[in-house]
Amino acid sequence: METRNQPSYIDFIVIALYFIFVLGVGLYSSYRSKRSSVAGYFLASRKMHWVPVGASLFASNIGSGHFIGLAGSGAASGIGIAAFELNAIFVLMILGWIFVPVYMAAGVYTMPEYLRLRFGGQRIRVYLAVLALILYVFTKISADLYAGALFIQLALGFSGDEGLYGSILILLAIAALFTIAGGLTAVIWTDFVQTILMLIGAIILMVLSLNAVGGYNELIRRYMEESDPSPNATLYDDKNQSCGAVPDNAMHLFRSIVPGESDLPWTGVIFGLTISSIWYWCSDQVIVQRVLASKNMCNAKGGCILAGYLKLLPMYLLVLPGMAARVLFTDRVACAHPDVCMEVCGSKTGCTNIAYAELVIRLMPVGLSGLLLAVMLAALMSSLTSIFNSSSTIFTIDIWTRFRKNPTDTELLIVGSLTRSLHPMDSYTPRVQSFSTFCLYTTSLQLPISTSNRRLPPRNICTKDKRTGRFLGVDDGPYFGSIPFCARVFFPCATLRI
Repeated sequence: METRNQPSYIDFIVIALYFIFVLGVGLYSSYRSKRSSVAGYFLASRKMHWVPVGASLFASNIGSGHFIGLAGSGAASGIGIAAFELNAIFVLMILGWIFVPVYMAAGVYTMPEYLRLRFGGQRIRVYLAVLALILYVFTKISADLYAGALFIQLALGFSGDEGLYGSILILLAIAALFTIAGGLTAVIWTDFVQTILMLIGAIILMVLSLNAVGGYNELIRRYMEESDPSPNATLYDDKNQSCGAVPDNAMHLFRSIVPGESDLPWTGVIFGLTISSIWYWCSDQVIVQRVLASKNMCNAKGGCILAGYLKLLPMYLLVLPGMAARVLFTDRVACAHPDVCMEVCGSKTGCTNIAYAELVIRLMPVGLSGLLLAVMLAALMSSLTSIFNSSSTIFTIDIWTRFRKNPTDTELLIVGSLTRSLHPMDSYTPRVQSFSTFCLYTTSLQLPISTSNRRLPPRNICTKDKRTGRFLGVDDGPYFGSIPFCARVFFPCATLRI
């Protein structure tokens, strides 16, 4: 299993055909849509069917980071990470039955616009709009770019920082190309096509990986019993146990709350994760904008149900193949020796983040490896174009209208198109050593906006000016939410236990 398949010209032909087909779908749907109005451009004229809405919700959420992160976490610690995906199923029902009826009744385009209607005053609207745009750059865009660039770097054999940042530039150029179509209609229909492509490619790789290890039952047995790295690829603790050993609770979704025994305690999975998931699925512009494009409430709820069913799949399509990668390429994927890991993937902290890429490189035959590269690009492009579209909507509706009173629809459409086309230029990607480190980075930076979106600010109780009190209540969120991030930056070796 140590043979490495370098991409051939057939693989690049497959990738080129993917680009041509998806761009064609985007341009055709953009041509057929009504882009002469603000509602037509930013909300697809509110006429989308539940099938493309549900597929777009799934594609907007599943980026290249999921392919790298879920497979890598599966390789490192088993199925526990799938709790994030399964939790989303229930939160999507909350979105469709509780939040969307309120948003549609309010007739809003953006979440900052809704908060202005809910609490009054423009300060909340502008403040949250600016905060959302900043965090889109430093969390959503950067996470997808890092994961996508890492995959391309491994697949094409690039090395070092030059290879990583060269891959990022390639991805930004592709993302800029995808912004040509414009409009939410084009984004939703290209998401629909790319969802189909992602599912087909991921199913093929899942079948091949399970076949390579001897089936599901054999995968579980070999993962639990035979996937510890060899002595020359790991270090040992004071109890003479391998630092890269498979945890005993690898096949548990709910794990111990005792500090040090689990990285995913059941209390955090049930309560903490649900709180952050409600913010993401029910008040994030990227997600909510797709549901607001539905032609009516029935189609909005149908899209949420479809997305919920699709969220059942990542555990099988991504986590289990990651576990198979550890079984097949143990000393590479599960290495726990800094020198060995540095040689394998350029990171001293571990190489589980290359699990999915190893499967693509070493299992997929010519042509199909190009399909899987196209799948990764599809996941990345669907996430990036969704973010670019939602960011341009927030900037145009919530910020530009503060500078230009009573702008015409034509002016707003021009501003939205220009903002969307120029967005790839402001992307940022930090240099991190492992995907787990990057997840910590993005989660810490997302805390400010998730704590800002509280619907009942406590400062409202003790302030005579209700609008000021509401603003100050929302304004408190980033200060408290930034505490964990600052602690990690200034005290990187400290471990916070609650």
